[in-house]
Amino acid sequence: MLVRDAMSTIVLTIGPDHTLRQAARLMSARRVGAAVVLDPDTAGIGILTERDVLTSVGRGQDPDRERVGAHTTTDVVYAAPQWTLADAASAMAQGGFRHLVVLDEREPVGIVSVRDIINCWTPVVSAVGVG
Repeated sequence: MLVRDAMSTIVLTIGPDHTLRQAARLMSARRVGAAVVLDPDTAGIGILTERDVLTSVGRGQDPDRERVGAHTTTDVVYAAPQWTLADAASAMAQGGFRHLVVLDEREPVGIVSVRDIINCWTPVVSAVGVG
């Protein structure tokens, strides 16, 4: 199975000037654990994850004052749609992260998470008859 088969194609994109609270609201509303950060002043693509928001709040930082740009990971490891899920899982394990931005010709086309991979690798178990 390939990354294109598992990835979410609903990509939340935000800017570096959003506050962490705004980012958290958008992520929560879309039910996603990561957002792609596009900075018009740079050519790079970054990522903000729920862990980044949690770390900031845990440090006592004000989510209404903290800007996404200060918490964005910019040295992002990208996946290609044609990667195998094993390749994606290996990159995540080696890098110690749970999300990969999927690029197709330098454009973000999706995000694949550990949960996406697990859902593809694990058969769905019906709650009926369990117990």
